Amino acid sequence: MKDISFDVGEYVDLMALLLDLQLRDEYRDGVGANFERIMAIANLVNEFPLTEEVEAAPVFEP
Repeated sequence: MKDISFDVGEYVDLMALLLDLQLRDEYRDGVGANFERIMAIANLVNEFPLTEEVEAAPVFEP
């Protein structure tokens, strides 16, 4: 697996531009901090090993 550096600030700026979102400067750091938290949680989930027998459910049923 490649070690790809990810610039959260650049991501926030690009997504705001893509979505035509007027992100005010006072909120930018907070949005970036939340994306870093989301990334940490996503990495934890993605690192969890699954066996070959595990199949994705076609429908979520709680």
